[in-house]
Amino acid sequence: MRICVLADELSRSEFLQKGIPENIEVIWADTLKILYSVSDVDVFFDLLFNMDGERIDRLNRLKEKPVFINAVNDTLKGSLTSFIRINAWPTMLKRDLTELAVHEPSQDKIISAIFKKLGWKYQLVPDIPGMITPRIIAMIVNEAYYALEQKVSTKDEIDIAMKLGTNYPLGPFEWSEKIGLKNIYSLLRKLSLTEERYLPADLMREETENESPVEE
Repeated sequence: MRICVLADELSRSEFLQKGIPENIEVIWADTLKILYSVSDVDVFFDLLFNMDGERIDRLNRLKEKPVFINAVNDTLKGSLTSFIRINAWPTMLKRDLTELAVHEPSQDKIISAIFKKLGWKYQLVPDIPGMITPRIIAMIVNEAYYALEQKVSTKDEIDIAMKLGTNYPLGPFEWSEKIGLKNIYSLLRKLSLTEERYLPADLMREETENESPVEE
């Protein structure tokens, strides 16, 4: 099986940490142009996906082959129905179990065949914004920011308390740093449009806006 993967240095490293069987040929693309130009490939992975109309149109031209997109926040509606969502937020891809979401149940057969060849485990999750794990972690990080706003403790102390008290592998602020606060904030903003409990803490908003502009 030949696969083409569009990735940056971090996502490529995490992809490789999952382990690639010797009989799998991986073609690495660092630009969209390379991804689109590759032929005779069985599967495509766009780990740098964003909701850009031209990008989606071009990826749709590849739909004769399975196309996995790193779309944690966006569901498979409209022009994305032929794709397969993969949770490739930083730190998520290298986990033993990969979260995926599909628009059509029939796509599960395609995924099963691909992941069997890769030797990877996966779990189909609902096609909702944030999937499952990102939603949970985003809420944990948000609650930590609310606690910080209320001066309950410091970032370091909250991280230590959560790791010792709940056996989390990372504290909420450590998680936010590795995942990217912008990713977490963007997801919370989207979820809060329909559920107020996801409303981001003001301090998170301030830190995110100081970091870089947030895309809607």
